[in-house]
Amino acid sequence: MSLSRFAHPLRHCKEACELAVSHGTPVRAAKLALVVGTLLVLINQWEAVAGKSDMDWLKVLLTYCVPYLVSTYTSVSKDLHLLRQSRVAEQEVHREAEKTRFQNPPL
Repeated sequence: MSLSRFAHPLRHCKEACELAVSHGTPVRAAKLALVVGTLLVLINQWEAVAGKSDMDWLKVLLTYCVPYLVSTYTSVSKDLHLLRQSRVAEQEVHREAEKTRFQNPPL
């Protein structure tokens, strides 16, 4: 494993935070949380939904928060992976350009 992966943890943290609040991530995560959270509330709080017991609102809130956070984490980790891949590809292009330049100096 390369140490360059850990070279700039603050930059990665800043990028991750920016990605978590942009590029449509919050909207996608909210849509997923609405669907999955509702299904989980129906499963886990069915007695309260049916009126046979009291609703535990803290559990309901957490039931929606968990899929939102999982979706956000997944999107951000995918986007960071793609950013790293594009940076590596860009560095490779620059290396190849330098090799070519030194092998074929201008006239």
